[in-house]
Amino acid sequence: MTTQSQSPTTDAPPRIHPSAAERGASGGGPLLAVIALCTAVTAANIYLAAPLLGLIARDFGASPSGAGWIASIAQLGYAVGLLLFAPLGDTADRRRLVGVLSAVAGAALVAAGLAPGLPALAAAVLVACAATVVPQLLVPLVAERAPAERRARHVAAVVAGLFTGIVAARVLGGLAGQAFGWRAVFFGAAGLTVAVGLLTAALLPAETRPRKAANPFKAIAGLPGLFASSAGLRAACLRQAGLFGAWSALWTTLTLLLTDADGPYGLSLGAAGLFGLFGLVSTVAGPLSGTFVDRFGAPRLVTAAYVLTAFSVPLFLLGGHALWALCAGAVLIHAGLMAGQVANQTRALAATDKPAAANTTYVVAAFIGGASASALAGPAHDHWGWPGVCAIAAAWVVAGWIGGALVARKGRPAGA
Repeated sequence: MTTQSQSPTTDAPPRIHPSAAERGASGGGPLLAVIALCTAVTAANIYLAAPLLGLIARDFGASPSGAGWIASIAQLGYAVGLLLFAPLGDTADRRRLVGVLSAVAGAALVAAGLAPGLPALAAAVLVACAATVVPQLLVPLVAERAPAERRARHVAAVVAGLFTGIVAARVLGGLAGQAFGWRAVFFGAAGLTVAVGLLTAALLPAETRPRKAANPFKAIAGLPGLFASSAGLRAACLRQAGLFGAWSALWTTLTLLLTDADGPYGLSLGAAGLFGLFGLVSTVAGPLSGTFVDRFGAPRLVTAAYVLTAFSVPLFLLGGHALWALCAGAVLIHAGLMAGQVANQTRALAATDKPAAANTTYVVAAFIGGASASALAGPAHDHWGWPGVCAIAAAWVVAGWIGGALVARKGRPAGA
């Protein structure tokens, strides 16, 4: 498996041969744009609370850092949803699943907007983000049916939509929250999620491959074995967990640095939200990353992603007092995260003959890395300030690179 993933000509899920009509229906054109839009809208829900933490804390009489665990709950919910629903992409009707999950996410977002306190808000966010796994049902579909020579570029288009949604959540969520209150942001997100999710479900092509009855528990039970059987999948998981953990530690606590009245910047919530526009680097880097993977192979791009991310961490540390360094670090870390996401996800999808299950394993591992880093970043900020957050990010970069390298080395055939 590892040797396959080291060549750009073999980064394709094996034994999946859709017809030309299926590829045209789901691998490009207007539907690809709708799928990218759907990933943007649904992925935004995972990070919806991050720019609103100050408003939420003030409304419930808590400290900003005391409300910060809501961001970790969102990522945890997404990981739970991935375990429960994303593996069903190999067996279930994806059109029906996308429609149902979009409706559930919308209802939970409404409940979040009506929450009377932090525990109720956390429960609603957990459910909403557990149902916000639609992008990870759609990525394998696009990868399965895209032409082999353009597979990474099509995956990159969907991933770029996902990161655009993350940027929109931070920028538009912060501005809307300042103008209309944080509850209105959740209500608006609920409407968008349901509308775009149902539209996508209606436009998805019919499933023509033979299907078995969907059994989520059987699918979950098979994930550890799938992870253990493929060194290429394990390496992709560990590498992306390191990159995503570094990004999550820095990006989920950045609002605390920017809006601290006693800190170096003291920005308003809306102004701090505008800083999220640096995330648009991901939207630009996505298509470029897909092209580079198709041309040069995933391993080289993963190395480049780690180099960019490693350089970004000291810039973020310096950015605790220098705005230019914070801006430069934001550009580098988003470029590195996007390059790693496209390359590692392409490798994960190519590692087995069960692309939906492999994708689930990969994204769960990445979000465990992200959720654990962001969960530690809040206490680190309370005890050691911004340098403590940067130390968490640096630790995840080192652990992800070393862990991925060790797994890849063990999985390499003797003499290779």
